[in-house]
Amino acid sequence: MKKILTLAAFVILGLSITMTAGAKTLRLAYDADPVTLDPHEQLSGGMLQFSHMVFDPLVRWDKKMGFEPRLAESWKRLDPHTVRFNLRKGVKFHSGNALSADDVLWTFDRLKQSPDFKGLFAPFKEMKKVDDHTIDLVTNDPYPLVLHMATYIFPMDSKFYSGNDEKGNPKAMLKKHGDTYASTHASGTGPYIVTERQQGVRVDFDRFGGYWDKKSPGNVDKIVLTPIKESPTRVAALLSGDVDFIAPVPPADLPRISKDPNVNLVSMGGTRIITFQLNQERRSEFKDPRVRQAIVYAINNEGIVKKIMKGFATAAAQQSPVGYAGHVEALKPRYDLNKAKQLMKEAGYEKGFSVTMMAPNNRYVNDAKIAEAVASMLSRINIKVDLKTMPKAQYWPKFDERAADIMMIGWHSDTEDSANFTEFLTMCPNTETGYGQYNSGNYCNKEIDALILASQGETDEARRAAMLQQVEQMLHDQAAFVPLHWQNLAWAARKGINIEPVVNVMNFPYLGDLVMD
Repeated sequence: MKKILTLAAFVILGLSITMTAGAKTLRLAYDADPVTLDPHEQLSGGMLQFSHMVFDPLVRWDKKMGFEPRLAESWKRLDPHTVRFNLRKGVKFHSGNALSADDVLWTFDRLKQSPDFKGLFAPFKEMKKVDDHTIDLVTNDPYPLVLHMATYIFPMDSKFYSGNDEKGNPKAMLKKHGDTYASTHASGTGPYIVTERQQGVRVDFDRFGGYWDKKSPGNVDKIVLTPIKESPTRVAALLSGDVDFIAPVPPADLPRISKDPNVNLVSMGGTRIITFQLNQERRSEFKDPRVRQAIVYAINNEGIVKKIMKGFATAAAQQSPVGYAGHVEALKPRYDLNKAKQLMKEAGYEKGFSVTMMAPNNRYVNDAKIAEAVASMLSRINIKVDLKTMPKAQYWPKFDERAADIMMIGWHSDTEDSANFTEFLTMCPNTETGYGQYNSGNYCNKEIDALILASQGETDEARRAAMLQQVEQMLHDQAAFVPLHWQNLAWAARKGINIEPVVNVMNFPYLGDLVMD
């Protein structure tokens, strides 16, 4: 177990932690704790939740899916390739260092090196320093999503991460699943400082006394995050008063929680797609589109939504949910067992074959139960599945290794835009650009890639939507992946904790603004 021991440095620098005799402590229970303290090590919902606590983005989404100033107090498009951002003055990092344009440039360069983020930032040519509090973001081509991307630039403290650690390694070293300085130490500008961390047990956050946002209504002085993987245990902890705020709320417990007079339940429709990917490099059978189509036809995802998700999800036939530019209204779930069997016969696999499957058991709502149901459904077309489920901390390294023939992956569009799904999940895997970073199926279609790249420079909304809808239709027709459902969202907290203003469809609550009685 490791503890974060940087708090002493903050005290020496005179940055007092806001703690009083009447300090308000939030006991928070998520299904898992952050896998690292390095915001660039993994692009995931859990890490973005963490980043909004300890770091701050240039801009962030508001409730209406507009953009709200954060470390950038204003911005202006100078030309089709350039957007200028004006940084706030007087912002301090947890270390006491002052935020400047140099930190933002350093962070941007590091993002471009991250295996998880470099695909996201591929459209950007460079970031330029205009002066100590002004930077220009420059794209290779006209690009419609500059502000979308700015929501993922969380400036890091470049001085704090300079030099070498006690092992002689650079403090700025970026390594997935590695025990680096950045993965165990954090200095951001966010509302909370990490004061103690025991991986898999708890993470303690104290309010940063030097936090720049004096207008924030947040009054929570300390947060104790306890990971509780098992959903029933997490719910029981809330109802018994052992914790104050939980997420996610399992669908089976929604009725019980909603009837409890001591608990507030907040829910909303989600945009995270849950899928399975079929690894064509591991299994030659998956190279045949008829086999992939058979698998999609064999899986009753509407049944999964009804029985396992208890209606708390929307069965999917594509990546893009309603409201996204690429959504194709005509595409519907296509469960048809007879059709699935016919396709297997046409492909020459009527007698089936055996495959391996892996899925997490604490990352998505009911993920292990969903995987078990899918394995059972595939047995009906003579595909025998050897299923392994595991905690997400163990699952992600296995996913990166492509360690099974079929792997589960959920995705919330990082840009709130259809293209992001394809850029990460279904474009041809490319380690240089980062495209296809989470495409464990190794699906590759150059025509789709060309459409996505063209859409990045298309500023006409109608033309761009037509491109993205064509992509969805092609992915559907070729069964590039197995769509399951869009996962709905729910949070619950005891009375007196006003969670509704801080939760959002992106599922990274702005806990710095949380108010509790």
